Amino acid sequence: MSRALPAALLLVYGIAFGHAALGGGLLVYDDHPGQLYRLHHALAFGPAPWRFDPGWWAGYAELQFYPPGLAWLGWLLHQISWGALGAEAAYEVLLWLAWLLPGLTTFALLSRLLGNGWLALPGAFVAMTLSAGSRSGVEEGLRWGLVAARLGWSLLPLLGLSLIRWVDGRSRLPLLAPPLLAAVILLHPAHAPAAILLLVMGAWLGVGGRRARVRQGALVAALGLSLAALWLLPLLAHLGMALPLAWGDASVPALLRVLVLQPLVWLFVLGWLAAWGFLSQGGAGAAPPPTPPHRPLARPGPNSNSRELLTRWILWWAPAMVAVVALDALVAAPLGLLWLPADRLLDGLLLALLMGASLAMSSLTARLSGLRPPFAAAAMVLACIVVSGGSLAPDEPSLSLWPRRGQWPKYEEVVRGSRLDALWQALREAPPGRVLFLRSGLTLEYRPEWWRPHTHLTALTPLRAGREIINGTFTHPAPVAGFFYTGSAASGPITMLVERRDGVTLFGQPLEALSADEFAAHCARLEVSAVVATDEDIGRLAFLEGHHAFTAPTLIGPFRVYLTREPRSLPVPVGLQVWRLHAPGSGAFTPTGFAYSPLMTATAGGAALLARRDGFGMLEVERLPGGASDITLTHVPGWAEWTGALLSALSAAMLTARGILLVNRGRHPHDASA
Repeated sequence: MSRALPAALLLVYGIAFGHAALGGGLLVYDDHPGQLYRLHHALAFGPAPWRFDPGWWAGYAELQFYPPGLAWLGWLLHQISWGALGAEAAYEVLLWLAWLLPGLTTFALLSRLLGNGWLALPGAFVAMTLSAGSRSGVEEGLRWGLVAARLGWSLLPLLGLSLIRWVDGRSRLPLLAPPLLAAVILLHPAHAPAAILLLVMGAWLGVGGRRARVRQGALVAALGLSLAALWLLPLLAHLGMALPLAWGDASVPALLRVLVLQPLVWLFVLGWLAAWGFLSQGGAGAAPPPTPPHRPLARPGPNSNSRELLTRWILWWAPAMVAVVALDALVAAPLGLLWLPADRLLDGLLLALLMGASLAMSSLTARLSGLRPPFAAAAMVLACIVVSGGSLAPDEPSLSLWPRRGQWPKYEEVVRGSRLDALWQALREAPPGRVLFLRSGLTLEYRPEWWRPHTHLTALTPLRAGREIINGTFTHPAPVAGFFYTGSAASGPITMLVERRDGVTLFGQPLEALSADEFAAHCARLEVSAVVATDEDIGRLAFLEGHHAFTAPTLIGPFRVYLTREPRSLPVPVGLQVWRLHAPGSGAFTPTGFAYSPLMTATAGGAALLARRDGFGMLEVERLPGGASDITLTHVPGWAEWTGALLSALSAAMLTARGILLVNRGRHPHDASA
């Protein structure tokens, strides 16, 4: 009862909030349409991360250069439902999971550590509702659409739960830890440092010989990385094909500002300090996990210091995260290592502080003998709500306690209100070629600020209109996207959100400075046959208005559609990851209309053709002597892809064999999984 009732209360609140925020249709605020598109990618091309998708940015291996875990989960839901859950329905299930999971997993870990569900409830409630500038919080991780980040964050408590028996000496190898570590990496690598630090702290502080435990921890980390090698190794091998998305402010003053402006974070720090104080006085904040009766232990059972040990392990997590965030901001960023920006690592620090502060609950109630756990939980939840109301940050609350009306827009209302269905119909009838959107999405409020509410719903144009697109979606790491944003496809970081460029620059130039001939040449290079502007762009379209290459605009709701007078030629799919292109008989190299990929091969008449990347990030292939010919383009995995797949398979086989061996030896199931 001490766990069932508080867990039920947390779940009832979660279902009520979820129904108000996620019920009534598919959420399409900000990044959600693009995340849904990636799930469609997995269903259309399969889950292999190296599959080439022509739909965005002249083609990209979409799941190779963005963590594929979210799309893979959606693909799995589709498969186990025998296709009953389509992409949209599976995505809605994932949104519910992303909303509920941080609270539920935090409750599971804290109730195990504290030995009481009521004492675990405040920390779980805060983990579920936390925003406070966190990329994994309710505002950004759920409402904005950074769903993969929130799901990966929610697995950190599960990883801690899987390590408890190993830390206190009752298990030699935590077999659930490697797949959980791999899952964190595949959902969002920004949480990998927090996950690895949990493992490192456990190896350093746990029961038993330190040298042996370090070896065990290294084995767990190696198995986890190997399980993720299917995605991770090819990513590292082709890292030059992805531009770092470093658009956040990860400077030390900015990081401190995020923390200082949130009084709730001060409460976390005070609670964490109180837990350390109780620990130093001999009153650790965690109860020892119960020993299973009538079962032999593989190693000595929990000693008298188990309670103190587990508390110390969790409390050291936050200082370790502070050190990692500081190293990232002060050392890695100045050196140009921007793949895991420090502002993304703050999520792990916030969770570590919350966990540490929660451990003070049991010592506090022990010292206040008249304070029963349910009343202590209610008082702490109320205190967190009151303190969160004093947030000094203007952009989002510390806790998102209830969805605000109008801030969770759904698909049908946005499509109907913006006449997107009519636009998609017009694009279906446009001349062959791609669609170039001058803006990344649609505004949901007509305000001048670039951060105004918006949706990247035009990202679904390849699905709804059958047309490949340039732009029309969120900030993207593809080299062709870099060319569109900055005028260069070089491997430099993207330091500005695409929303800040909308209506301001194009191909790295101010709209007013872009010449008509230059814009037309870029459209020809990208095989663009339709350009979509909005009524907000009126007066700044001199490079389009009246140019002989484009027709007069067609007005559809807020959109202005310009068509080229000549159709464009794009490769035609003739099989899975196979396309055919008719090449003209002039020039030493033939533009293919696809973005360059190191895995793309080209043949003509049975002969292999040399493929290269041009200065705009596009793919060219050599022309065979003898005039025009048909070229076959095939996207195939290389050595890194096959090696990564082999490493993942071997690691999965090793863990499976180890689990079967432990079961056959008659050990308690928890010894094989904790």
